[in-house]
Amino acid sequence: MVVARAAWAADPGRSRGRRHPESPAVGRSDFQRDRDRIVHSTAFRRLEYKTQVFVNHEGDLFRTRLTHSIEVAQIARSIARRLGLDEDLVEAIALAHDLGHTPFGHAGQDELNACMKQWGGFEHNLQSLRVVDELEQQYADFDGLNLCFETREGILKHCSRRNAVALGDVGRRFIEGGQPLLEAQLANLADEIAYNNHDIDDGLRSGLLEIEQLETVDLFARQASEVRAAHPRLGGRRFIHETIRRIINELVTDLLDETRGRIARHAPDGPDAVRASPALVGFSAPMRERADELKRFLHENLYRHYRVVRMTSKARRVIRQLFDAYLDDPRLLPPEHRDRAREDAARAIADYVAGMTDRYAIKEHRRLFSFDIET
Repeated sequence: MVVARAAWAADPGRSRGRRHPESPAVGRSDFQRDRDRIVHSTAFRRLEYKTQVFVNHEGDLFRTRLTHSIEVAQIARSIARRLGLDEDLVEAIALAHDLGHTPFGHAGQDELNACMKQWGGFEHNLQSLRVVDELEQQYADFDGLNLCFETREGILKHCSRRNAVALGDVGRRFIEGGQPLLEAQLANLADEIAYNNHDIDDGLRSGLLEIEQLETVDLFARQASEVRAAHPRLGGRRFIHETIRRIINELVTDLLDETRGRIARHAPDGPDAVRASPALVGFSAPMRERADELKRFLHENLYRHYRVVRMTSKARRVIRQLFDAYLDDPRLLPPEHRDRAREDAARAIADYVAGMTDRYAIKEHRRLFSFDIET
């Protein structure tokens, strides 16, 4: 189903522009160009070997940050088309939202934040913006990817007032209030739909979750019951996949219905009116409650499972020891990072560590702390 661009959608022809002036792309909109730059970036390729829940070497079939980002983009783009939003912008935001994530998932982020406490902390959302604004080194005329304001704003989902002041225009809404564009709001909710459902799948595949446990959660239990009624002999992976796809469909359908209702009530006639409205993309109150129940279940039964905790404990030690070693002796850093460390050692080290893949961080840790591997 093709829906014409709605009045409330972002318009690439009216973008607030890029940090560095460039000639318009030939044959592509500015938001398409942003998406393409993200896909071709070094940081995007590294997501293939960064943890979602399970460290990459624990199995080939578990999600990584890369596959997660692709799933978010698929869900977001599908919904955007039905709402008349700019599909290219929502896809660009979805693909870029985790570019700044550390190795080892949230454990890596939490430990790097602790390491950086006296230097302003570390937050992967801000780091994603830092990656596209500064750290990617590909173009002759500027650092970063020089993305449009709307893409950069969408990447920045949350921000403290102190950081917002330092960011200038892209952080202004966190000071003055207001909402981001609908494409950014949608990418945020698509992220939640994707990670909750693929974490169910990976949790079951790993054996850390059991179907009987999940059937205490209303969102899963209802769809599992419907699958059994429709396909009494279905079992194994097909049963799991059929249940999860129905959960995703139920969440997407509710989000579409609720969002259309909010748009109808507030009737935004353009992106500026969207910014001045309350959040327009969202779940209904009953669905919000059910989705939160699933999130609580995953936190208690998967993310805090002792096998996951063992992995995250090791991961935090790796991050801490790498950071401390580099800070103690910046000569251990590769030349390009060593040069940057002369200006701001802690932030340069955080950039280097955050950019590592899981396997590179493990290998680098062995190089520094073991005698049985090459330098």
